[in-house]
Amino acid sequence: MVKVIKRDGSEEELIYEKIVVSILKTGAPIDIARKIAFMTIGKIYMDNKESVTAKELTSLILNYLKAENETWYRNWIAYDRVAKKRETEKELK
Repeated sequence: MVKVIKRDGSEEELIYEKIVVSILKTGAPIDIARKIAFMTIGKIYMDNKESVTAKELTSLILNYLKAENETWYRNWIAYDRVAKKRETEKELK
């Protein structure tokens, strides 16, 4: 199974459903979210990787999102900024 190396250095299993849920938050419909998640995981397996960084995973997803719909792409960027800001605020407390 492929591992995702998160920004904090921890590792977790690459989970299809987590990718789908993240894509759904952009406003993409379920069929597109599933398609992008499938293509993303397929690309990782085709490259024969045992692990992928969160940054690499995000980049793959963003490339597929941008090709599908520019608005969904921008929504991901906006959502990601908010999530990172929340993480930073948690760390400061």
